Amino acid sequence: MGEKRSAADSGITDTDEHAGGGDGKRSCFESTDDYEVTCWLGKGAFGAVVRARHRATGKDVALKFLRRRRGMGGKAVGEDGLLREAIFLARFSHHPSIVQYHGLACHPSSGTWCLVLEHVGPSLSRVLQERRGGGGGEPPFTQEEVRRIMRQLLSGVQRLHERHIVHRDIKPGNILVGDGGGVVKLCDLGLAMDTAWKPPYQKAGSPGYKAPEMLLGKPDYDELVDVWSLGCVMGELLAGVPLFRGHSETDELFRIFRLLGAPCRQTWPSYPSLPLFGALPLCRSWDRNRLRELFPEERLSRDGFEVLNGFLTCNPDARLSAAEALRLPWFSATVDGAAAADAKIGQPASSPRQEPAAAASFAAFPCGDPGDCVAG
Repeated sequence: MGEKRSAADSGITDTDEHAGGGDGKRSCFESTDDYEVTCWLGKGAFGAVVRARHRATGKDVALKFLRRRRGMGGKAVGEDGLLREAIFLARFSHHPSIVQYHGLACHPSSGTWCLVLEHVGPSLSRVLQERRGGGGGEPPFTQEEVRRIMRQLLSGVQRLHERHIVHRDIKPGNILVGDGGGVVKLCDLGLAMDTAWKPPYQKAGSPGYKAPEMLLGKPDYDELVDVWSLGCVMGELLAGVPLFRGHSETDELFRIFRLLGAPCRQTWPSYPSLPLFGALPLCRSWDRNRLRELFPEERLSRDGFEVLNGFLTCNPDARLSAAEALRLPWFSATVDGAAAADAKIGQPASSPRQEPAAAASFAAFPCGDPGDCVAG
């Protein structure tokens, strides 16, 4: 791999992976005036994602903006992250399980940039919410649906890892569902990192999906934190609720160890070397793995449990990689051919209600003036 470089030195100076991609029919640098906003797709503290239509081609896209903050020297904080995410996405613009990146667009008056991405569909989180609302006491997703989802996600994650990129924020909210439920795609590489960066690495990700080694302060974690997050997603699809979401990182660790067993030198030899080793009082009753009790064989087959158990292994040295998981028997029988119709992801019959745009322009943003947003 060669000498590692610091995060501050990486990413945005790479010219061989220039911001581009898409369908190759339009310049990768455009004006937001080239687009007409049709609806909001999401908004929050980070900024906003809107659905828009390219005026010349009629193509639907998603435009991602970040809330603008000013740092030292008046520079918009987040612009480096925006360019870094654009570079990362451009590397995978043709992978079927990673959202396609079409380029960058700039607001002509404010100078605000946004990412231009393919419009896929609702998030897996939204679909999961709709399925949970159906009631009946049944798991929100069947085993076949979960297998189909996980195969596609593993394919995308494997490609990221082959190119030394760690997503660091895999969760249902960062997975998009499209093609009537037949396709899932990873999105939002805003927290992604290159393993060529020099450690120590910061904690990153969302509550309930962070790997135990990250929570325990391991400064040089690797791509296997993504595999842990995939295990959390898989378990949530089968159970209908997040497995480890607590009110603090300490509570998350307690929930992990309560279900999977408290680590020790035998199960995790490097555990005593972690910064937070000894800081957590571990209960003696957490002496064994109870994951199979939560997912009995009538809910998850033996082959399926081999995958889930391999993902949710506290010791990262014993955890499955994405490539190893795809070679396991659970994925050996295809569900993408004649049985695809029966295995489609459980999308709600009617699309979730979307908030209409206040105007077919960029005059109104959930984070205020477009000048207050920076894409990323």
